[in-house]
Amino acid sequence: MIDTLLFIVFPYLAVFLAVFGGLARYFVNRFSYSSLSSELVEHRVLFWGAVPWHYGVVPVLLIHVAGFAIPGLMELIHAVDTRLYIVELIGKFLAILAFSGIIVLILRRVTHSRLRVLTTPMDWVLLALLFYQIFLGLWVSLFYRWGAVWFLQTVTVWVQSLATFHPETITVSTLPLIPRLHVLNATLLIALFPFTRLVHLVTFPITYLWRRFQVVVWHRRLAH
Repeated sequence: MIDTLLFIVFPYLAVFLAVFGGLARYFVNRFSYSSLSSELVEHRVLFWGAVPWHYGVVPVLLIHVAGFAIPGLMELIHAVDTRLYIVELIGKFLAILAFSGIIVLILRRVTHSRLRVLTTPMDWVLLALLFYQIFLGLWVSLFYRWGAVWFLQTVTVWVQSLATFHPETITVSTLPLIPRLHVLNATLLIALFPFTRLVHLVTFPITYLWRRFQVVVWHRRLAH
């Protein structure tokens, strides 16, 4: 019963919330459908956090998606030992890069008083979950060897069973604790997706190609 709730009911509920919650937020409160950048408040530390975070987490996310979408090709790539070693090393490097970035971004929010005022409770929740997710992913890559191979035989099979509406939990529920927590935390992030700033990931500002230039006028009171 617990496996059914965690690995069948919860994933379907998470996708439902992500899709319909995201659409509702877009049509009801479209202004909030952005990252609400804090760069104008502080930009120096932001650079050292955002750059490694994005360069680390985006490739990792794409690799995970490839494992779900084209498992046959990914299995073929990992079939040769040399390529598998290279993939494992690249994965560890990207995880460390993303982990260092999220630490900097969290410390930036904690130590900067003006940023703390601008940071909402949901922002803190999101930062904590992202930190936890990368930490678990790094733990998996360091202590559960050859994840690029067994991922395709366990998590991919589970996701495909959900996508085809023939859900089964055996391949994922029998994993060790840390990989299971990694999967469940990812599912929680999907569920909270429309209620956080992550929604900006699915927006494409193509209107910037033809909209008029925005004129910004700075106004400061002159010192006497």
